[in-house]
Amino acid sequence: MVSAVRILLYRGDGQTGPWAEDFARLLPGVETVSWREGETLPACDYAVLWNPAPSLLPQLSRVKAIFLMGAGADAVLKFGAALPNVPLVRLGDAGMAVQMAEYVAYATLRYFRRFDEYEEQARHGLWAPLPPHAKQDFTVGVMGLGKLGLRVVETIRGFGFPVRGWSRTAKDLPGVDCYAGMASLDEFLSGTRVLVSLLPLTAETNNLLDRRRLATLPKGAYLINVARGAQVAEPDLLTLIRSGHIAGATLDVFRNEPLPAPHPFWEEPRITITPHISALTVREDAVRQIIDKIAAFEADQPVADIVDRQLGY
Repeated sequence: MVSAVRILLYRGDGQTGPWAEDFARLLPGVETVSWREGETLPACDYAVLWNPAPSLLPQLSRVKAIFLMGAGADAVLKFGAALPNVPLVRLGDAGMAVQMAEYVAYATLRYFRRFDEYEEQARHGLWAPLPPHAKQDFTVGVMGLGKLGLRVVETIRGFGFPVRGWSRTAKDLPGVDCYAGMASLDEFLSGTRVLVSLLPLTAETNNLLDRRRLATLPKGAYLINVARGAQVAEPDLLTLIRSGHIAGATLDVFRNEPLPAPHPFWEEPRITITPHISALTVREDAVRQIIDKIAAFEADQPVADIVDRQLGY
C-alpha cells in the first residue's frame, strides 16, 4: 500500500489533466502537481513525465525516481549529464505489446499476400491475380526481443511464418532461430525476408540499418520500422528501394517527426507511412503500472524496467 505521495506530472504537450484524474482515482491520497517554465517546483516524491523541458531537469534532483510515460528512454537520455542521478524508470508493456503485434502482423500480411500490389492494380481498374508467395521462403526477422518483440514473435509465428530474432544478448526462444551480437548481424539479415525493427535507440543502433546492412538483406526484402527512425539511414533505404533490392517498407517512425512535407518518402509509392501510432500508451494501464512501481520503491523492493543509462534502455 502506498502512503500519500506528491507526484509531478509533466508532458511537453501540456496534456496532463487525464493523467492527474487517473492517479486521483487509482491512488487515493495522491497529490499531483504541474510545472510551467519559470516556476519553482515544489518538493515532490516522484516525477512522471514525457519530453521534459531542459530547465525542469535540475529541479528533479531530489525526487526518488523519474517515471517515463512510454517504453523508450532516448528522449530523456539525450540530456546526458544534465539528467539528475536518480532512478529512471520506463514503462514495460502498458497495453502496447498487442498493438505492436497487430501493426507488424498487418504490415507483414499486406506484403506477403501482395495486397499492396492489388491496391495499386485497383487504382488502375486492373483484374489480375498474382502468384502467391511461398510462406517457407518468407522468414520474418525481428530485431529486439524485449516485451514488445516477444509478443510480435509469438503473433507472427501463429501465422506459420519462419521466424528469427536478433538481440544484443543471447536468447533461447522455442521455434525461433536466435542470433545475438553485432558479429551475427549480417548472418541474421542475409536470411530475413521481412525485417522488423523493435530496437531501442542507442549509440550502437543509431544508423544501424545503413546501405551496407540493408543490402545484406536478400533481394525483394521488406522493412517494417516501429522502433526509432534514427536507426535507419533514410537516403540509403530510398536508394535500395528505387534500385529494386528492397521491395518496400512500412515506416511508423522517422528521424524527424512529424515527417517534413518535402521528404522524398512521401513521393515513394513503395513506402507506407503512418504517424508514430504503431503502439500508443494505454494511459490507465500505464498509471496502474507506475503506481505498482511506486509501491515497490516505498517498500524498498526491486523495481522492474529501471533504465541502464550505459546501455540506453
